[in-house]
Order: sequence, then structure tokens, then C-alpha cells
Amino acid sequence: MTNGGRRPPPGLVPVEAVAASIRHPPIPHPSSVIPHSPFPYPSSPMLLYTIADLGYLAGSDLEPAVSALLAGGADVVQLRAKDHPPSEILDCARRVLPLCRMAGVPLIVNDHAGVARDAGAGGLHLGQDDGPLAAARAVVGEAALIGRSTHSPAQAAAARDEGFDYIGFGPLYPTPTKPGRPGIGLEDVRDVESSVGRSIPVFCIGGITPANLPEILAAGARRVVLVSALLKANDIAQATREVKDMLKARR
Repeated sequence: MTNGGRRPPPGLVPVEAVAASIRHPPIPHPSSVIPHSPFPYPSSPMLLYTIADLGYLAGSDLEPAVSALLAGGADVVQLRAKDHPPSEILDCARRVLPLCRMAGVPLIVNDHAGVARDAGAGGLHLGQDDGPLAAARAVVGEAALIGRSTHSPAQAAAARDEGFDYIGFGPLYPTPTKPGRPGIGLEDVRDVESSVGRSIPVFCIGGITPANLPEILAAGARRVVLVSALLKANDIAQATREVKDMLKARR
């Protein structure tokens, strides 16, 4: 029985429905590695990757926003805090980690391997310029999930071959979350999903909204990342739920 026999709050995704193999022990001592199992891929039900981005959220809004994402059915929550000091990011991670664990959803820390380790988070996400997988593994341990941002089919294949657990692929469209980076379009989505996606999850990202999601799914995507479209919604939980239902309908 999970979560000490307690039921998760209404609306949150039960652990068993997300990934039965993911373990969520108590927050470890900072010297411990992340106690986490990899995605149970390809049978993983993880479809919707969400990001709690402090570029869109005030600090006091962090827990309510993460709770709403989880209530709406988010399968992954990433904490992203560009230009914030590691100590502040660590505090934020420790604040939302219990919410994610109660829902059986991995919390991924963006960029900062030491923060991910010290918080006891579920894993780490790296950009193209954030160093090799081996260096990150040395910090967070072999059991952590580690993802890589990729912007081309060649980068996607390289991340798979290097051993990353999943990739983000995009940005499909220009997005204020990544200012100055052009969209790569939908042309390569199907090929990357059918090649790299056979081995590891491919989460399409960048300018995705409920309005353009149907065309992205029609282009071959199966898993997506949404940021501002959810965090700026009047009802974050409802917006998340609508996107999740669209993704489940296309499985």
C-alpha cells in the first residue's frame, strides 16, 4: 500500500495509476543520491510533462500551482527557476516535493544537479549546454531520471545513445519561455517519435497550447510539455485536465 495507507487528496492521480515502480522514500540526507526508478517505458502512462516555472509564478504561488497541476493530471512536474540562486531553488524543491510524492508524480529539477540531489527530487533536466550525462550521474546517482533538451533529430538521437532517460524535443513554436529561439516546426516530430521514441519518452515542447495541440498530435507527437498555457490559465487544474484528456484520447 502506498503513502502509508492514506488516500491521496481528491483529484490527485493515485501512485498506481502513474508508475507503480517509482519509489518515494522520505527526503534523504543531503549526501544521499536520488532514490528513484527510471520510467517504466514503453508501458509508461506518462503523457503530460508540466513545468512550475518561477518566471511565471510568484514564490507564494508555487505550492497552489503545483497542487493544481497535479489535480489536473500532470504526470511529471519540473521545477524551473532560471537566474535564481541554488539555495532558493532548493527551498522551493523541498516545499513542493511532498505534494508530488503524495500524487506519485516525479519532481524534476532543472539544471542544478546538486539541488536535485540535496532535495531528494525524482531527477534532473539538462539543456544542450549543461554538460554530459556522466557528470550529472556522478552527482545524482544511477537511479535518478535525467532528461535532455534537444532541438533537432540529430540531438535527439545523440541523447538517446548517450543514455538519457527521456528527451524534450523543440521548441516546436516560438515561445516566451525560450526568448530568441526559433521554432523548429512539426516536420520532424513523427520521425523522432518513431525512432528515438521507441527507446525513451519524447516530450514535445515549445509554444504548445490546448488550441494547437490537435495539430501537434496529428503530426505524430504522443507526449507534450506545457508551461505558460497552464500556468497562466484562469483555472490551472481544469486547463491541465483538458490537455490530459486530449492526450489520453489519442493513445
